[in-house]
Parts: sequence; C-alpha cells; structure tokens
Amino acid sequence: MAERKKLKIYIPGIKFPSISLTGNYCALNCAHCGRHYLEGMKKPTRKELLNFCLDLERNGYTGCLLSGGMDSRLKVPLDKYADELKEIKRRTSLKLNAHVGFIDESDLEWVKYVDVVSLDFVGDNDVIRRVYRIDKTVEDYLRILDLLSEAGIRVAPHITIGLDFGRVHWEYKAIDMLLQYPIDVIVLDVLIPTKGTEMEGVQKPSVDEAIRVVEYARNKFDGELSIGCMRPLGKWRIDFDRKAVLAGIDRLTNSPTKVIEWAKTVRKVEIIYECCVM
Repeated sequence: MAERKKLKIYIPGIKFPSISLTGNYCALNCAHCGRHYLEGMKKPTRKELLNFCLDLERNGYTGCLLSGGMDSRLKVPLDKYADELKEIKRRTSLKLNAHVGFIDESDLEWVKYVDVVSLDFVGDNDVIRRVYRIDKTVEDYLRILDLLSEAGIRVAPHITIGLDFGRVHWEYKAIDMLLQYPIDVIVLDVLIPTKGTEMEGVQKPSVDEAIRVVEYARNKFDGELSIGCMRPLGKWRIDFDRKAVLAGIDRLTNSPTKVIEWAKTVRKVEIIYECCVM
C-alpha cells in the first residue's frame, strides 16, 4: 500500500445538501446526464434561498453545494444571486461549494463569496463535442482555471473517468494539464451509465481501468486526491473503493459501510459530513 496520511471519508448528504438554482432546467442535454442529476437536488427559489440557508445553519448543517443547469450563456446563473450569496456569507458560517460553468471576468465580483469552485474539467476537444455538444474547447476550460487561479479563488477540478461513452483515454492528458495550476485537490469521478440518458446502454469502465487513472494521478499529483460521489454502485464501488484506498487517495466520498470499516484497519480514518472538496 502507498504510504499515505489519514484517509478522509466524506458523507455530504447529512449536513451538506445540493441545491439546484435552476430547478430541473438546463439548456443542455448532455449525453451522460440528460438533466437527470438535477432531479435529486433541493430547489429553493431565489426569494427562498437566503431563508433556506439560514434554516440550514439553525438546523446544524455546515454548508451546501450551489449548482443547477447551465443557461444559454453556458453558465450556472449564480451571478444573478450575487446579493443573496453576499448575505448568506454575512449572516451564516455556512461553507459554499459552487458549480459555475463557463465563467468570465464579470463573475469575479460574486465568485469571491463562495469557498470553492467545483469545475468539471474535460481535456479533449472531441470529448467535449461528443458529450456536451457545445462550441467550447480545452482552451476554454484552461481559461477558467487561469482566471480563478489568478484571482486567488480556490478551484477543485473534477475529471469523470469514462466520460467518453465509457472509453478511458483522455483522462491522463487532463491530469497532466492540471499539474501546472495551484490546486490543492483533484476529484476523480467515474461514469455511471444512467437510465434515460444517451449513455444508458454503454459499458462503464472496469474497476482496473478506472484504478489505472487513479494510480496515474496519485503518482503525478502532490496535492490531495479525492474520489467523488459519482461512480457506479454495488460490487463495482466496493472493489474500486478498496483499490483506491490502497492506491493512496486522500479523500473518499459516500463509500459503502463495509469499505469504511475495512479502511479503518489499513489507514487512520476521519469521517466528515461535507462535500469532498471542502
């Protein structure tokens, strides 16, 4: 086993809810998501958001994920909530993690109110075109990283292993690209072929294919390596999580109880009820 420090296991659902600021709406219909992942999120309206967050703190929650679908600008419209975000940070101690989409210089005014930006990162132009069907390139993603890094905003890139219809190839190049940025955590997710989406019938990456990417990231990246909450369930997750722990990851999200109990026998373990990028 790689010699690593304490393993942090994150369980966000209990004290760190996910919020969609666009309801079930998204201007895109991506091949892997098809708006499916918006359905399980909390959906306060703009008028309700501040009181919703005040209630979260009163009830012992530690923070929330601010997310939602993209609008026609290819942004999650957090800029329209700037006043609410400012008040949430002024009146609570909640930690805010934000999905942002393709932000630009105009967003630096409000993005300072969130604690971390979670950025889905794709390092291949053809994959962007096939999966998202948007007129964007790898350079556009790198421009966001440049913008946030230069502004001193903490950013946590997410790479979804197998995003290219289950094929694993571009992920290694993406990891290499991220090494030039001052980031302290990289999140690795794994494609879930989701019912009702275009990828419903694709073959998910094998455990060993996915672990090879984890091991590559571990060998290259000096910061903390996290396994995010999106990855297949059942025996796949049990086998993958065990191998990821042995590969030396630092953070693990929503792992099965039997894996958590096993992990305690090989690593020191801390349980944290937040998003894994916090």
